[in-house]
Amino acid sequence: MSSETPTESPEVSAENTMSPEIPDVEEKVKSSDKPVEGREAGSDKEECLEPMSKRQRKKLLKQKQWEEQKDLRRQKRKEKRQKRKLERQSKLDSGNEGNDRKRMRREVVPSTLRLIVDCSFDDLMVLKDVKKLHKQIQRCYAENRKAFHPVQFYLTSHGGQLKRNMNENDKGWVNWKDIQIRTEHYSELIKKEDLVYLTSDSPDVLSELDEKKAYVIGGLVDHNHHKGITYKKAVEQGIGHAQLPLGNFVKMNSRKVLAVNHVFEIILAYLEKRDWKEAFFSVLPQRKGAVPLGEANDPSKHALSGKEDQDNDSDSSEASE
Repeated sequence: MSSETPTESPEVSAENTMSPEIPDVEEKVKSSDKPVEGREAGSDKEECLEPMSKRQRKKLLKQKQWEEQKDLRRQKRKEKRQKRKLERQSKLDSGNEGNDRKRMRREVVPSTLRLIVDCSFDDLMVLKDVKKLHKQIQRCYAENRKAFHPVQFYLTSHGGQLKRNMNENDKGWVNWKDIQIRTEHYSELIKKEDLVYLTSDSPDVLSELDEKKAYVIGGLVDHNHHKGITYKKAVEQGIGHAQLPLGNFVKMNSRKVLAVNHVFEIILAYLEKRDWKEAFFSVLPQRKGAVPLGEANDPSKHALSGKEDQDNDSDSSEASE
């Protein structure tokens, strides 16, 4: 009996000595876990603190700028939409204007009257006067193109200084429409009995325009150096001649000799209005001091309702009427 007792006590003591060691192991495990978690947290902080590359900085800056400019981009898109809208409206308006012009052109009734600018005086003019004649012819062409009753427009005896000046300064003349530019003299193109030379020296005064006739305007800028030359030419050729009824309606401070384009425009105006007085006062420049006949002594009625000088091409550039 006594021998069994000592064998049991060591087992009990062994168990007693083993049991308190278990918490120590767990604590060791727990304590070993904590530093791992700390190291992991520390590694995250280290990663966050790593410096960004140049590319990343550029990317972030670009993103920031894109965000800041969002409103600006929106405004630009709005402006573009408005611009496109205005452009569409402008096209529609120009289309309507084009239609109006077409309608207006359809209402145009061309006249059968032939109106000739006689350019056979080229050798009597200096280059300065030839250039003025060129500008007057340009005005005639432009006015005829927009007239309600455009005439059959001729330039005859075209050549010499005038042609050279036109080639140098107005190359587009070769493409002019609704005009006959001929090198021949008008007597080679028109029947003699149809010709009427318009000259202020003629004793005959026009009362009406005969649209079957061909009226000739002397293309001469002479400053009165060759007075009466167109009348003399008409008499020598045995063709009709006449002057516009200017003196029947207008009192003028200057000579009754008018620039080529003024004579041309007066005829166009008469074809439209069928009234000489209206035709004269819608064309004559104010520098002529023209007033209706019978009102010359009334200062309150001296204002001219017609055109002012639009260009200096008519300043002292006068052709026989």
